[in-house]
Amino acid sequence: MESQKKVIERLRAAFRSGVTIPQHFRLTQLKALLSLLEENETQILEAMHKDLAKPKFEAVLSEIDLVVNDVCFAINNLHSWMQPNYVGTNLATKLDECFVRREPLGVVLIIGAWNYPLQLILLPLIGAIAAGNCALMKPSEISAATEKLLADLIPRYLSQECFAVMCGGAEETKQLLENRFDHIFYTGSQAVARSILQAAAVHLTPVTLELGGKCPCLIYGRLDIKAAAKRLVWAKYFNAGQSCVAPDYVLCTVEMRDALLPAITQAIEQFYGSQIQKSVDYGRIVTDRHWDRLIDLLGKSEGKVVIGGEIDKEEKYFAPTVIIDLQESDALMQEEIFGPILPIITIESLEQGINFINQREKPLALYAFSDEPQIVTTVLERTSSGGFCSNDGIVHMTLPGLPFGGVGASGMGSYHGRWTFETFSHRRGCMFRGWGLERIGALRYPPYKESNLSWLRWATTAKKKGWGECSVL
Repeated sequence: MESQKKVIERLRAAFRSGVTIPQHFRLTQLKALLSLLEENETQILEAMHKDLAKPKFEAVLSEIDLVVNDVCFAINNLHSWMQPNYVGTNLATKLDECFVRREPLGVVLIIGAWNYPLQLILLPLIGAIAAGNCALMKPSEISAATEKLLADLIPRYLSQECFAVMCGGAEETKQLLENRFDHIFYTGSQAVARSILQAAAVHLTPVTLELGGKCPCLIYGRLDIKAAAKRLVWAKYFNAGQSCVAPDYVLCTVEMRDALLPAITQAIEQFYGSQIQKSVDYGRIVTDRHWDRLIDLLGKSEGKVVIGGEIDKEEKYFAPTVIIDLQESDALMQEEIFGPILPIITIESLEQGINFINQREKPLALYAFSDEPQIVTTVLERTSSGGFCSNDGIVHMTLPGLPFGGVGASGMGSYHGRWTFETFSHRRGCMFRGWGLERIGALRYPPYKESNLSWLRWATTAKKKGWGECSVL
């Protein structure tokens, strides 16, 4: 087995050869990635079920089709993405060709997470390929079946000179980070992200961090209760709550809570039946350690379980659970839950709900449920989050045209669609100059004269067009 150093040297030699630069190579690799997904769907689904007991429906939507759509989006748009963007000029540069050229960064490292073990490796990879980079992928060892499958399939479909998969645990990742990369793309926890940043700082390596956070769902005003409950239950308990964009807690009035609880109960039974543990449509917690963590959080909570709470460690089963009567200081409100426990916090006004959100770290996603547009707009304008979606959960991240990423503690940088291409590209400002207008250019040469300075300022200073009158208080 090749050492980490040898693999990275091989990738860097391939990048320096220029093989990844032509559009034809990028398209060939993207189409090969598409073939990987289409020809191995059964194996992928089996790995997902082994790792997380992930239902076929959920795995197809979130792990296969989401990636397929992004690959196709990149293939369809790659030519236009690669074209230079021409920019405006001033009088002094009127005859020059000024443009932004997108160039690959080099050898990039992609570190995935276990909750969506295929998607969180391949979505960043699409942009890395499209932008002309070589890439080293580090899947999560926690989702071992998918890790093994990726290590087997990637070399069979993609160029082994330009792309590689490195397996292993925390120690191997730590060693990997001692090497120099041209970009690091990490999806995971805030704690590990701090280590990533420290390691990247040694080599001044730019990073993209896709983290988590406690994503709030603020429900307020007039509402279709049954529809809201169905969308909330689906978004929260999809993948057994192990989603970074899952609603982490609900904010609503006491009256709304009391109307919502029966609708949530009804939606859960409608989705998973009266014996949820036997449902093929409900997943499992990934490991005993993660299951124990959820049990510990629930045990420390002083709230009241009103829905669910049933558990089975042997199956790593944790029922869809709703808990009420929590204080802000409750254990469930101190960290991202990342499991099928939904706390409901009561508020007395929209203002109080917005303040509750703003007093905490900026979340990866924020959801506002209301039939009143002014309420949705108010929440949007007075809060900050990585992404925003009204009257639904998770679905905003499925659209390639929208950037997906965090802000503040929930991450830095964005991806999906063109945004991934941009993440893995250097935007190089270029100017092609001729020898024309030398009389104007000569004004910059010594010996300096006040008259020349005046002419230069006139030729290069931005003009104030259509500003109108304004005053500064």
